[in-house]
Amino acid sequence: MTNSCTLRLTSTSPEQTAEIAARLGAGLGAGDALLLSGPVGAGKSLFARALIQSRLAALDRYEDVPSPSFTLVQTYDLETVELWHTDLYRLADPHDALELGLDQAFDEAICLVEWPERLGAFQPASALHLSLETTDDPAFRALHFSATDMRWASLLNSLAHNQPGPT
Repeated sequence: MTNSCTLRLTSTSPEQTAEIAARLGAGLGAGDALLLSGPVGAGKSLFARALIQSRLAALDRYEDVPSPSFTLVQTYDLETVELWHTDLYRLADPHDALELGLDQAFDEAICLVEWPERLGAFQPASALHLSLETTDDPAFRALHFSATDMRWASLLNSLAHNQPGPT
């Protein structure tokens, strides 16, 4: 028996990536953290924006979802929970993340964190990790989900069994 869960998916288009993000986002709640890793251009921001837009659309709210590259944090009120979207690329020290209030947000909000390696030891242990990787075909993306907390197993199982078709 393993103490981790993983899932590998392949996306054949930005639309398919957005659909995967929306399905994952529907299952997130307070205290959930999604750590998005991958090289520049791999689709971290696309995934985060699609997830946020799907949660807002479920509330009949349609608003611009800007990148937090310069502001570091964008927050969204989802009525029952707040969603934090952070881009930590510009952080020089993991302690700077604590000054943003991320430690408290990890307990109370849904947190989407781009460039989570900048958190160092402050990464939440129960987080779901998503590594986005480019392939030889520029339209394709490999999505590798992993977690050590088994509470993610049913959500990943649902994603695996409801894989969207090519667009």
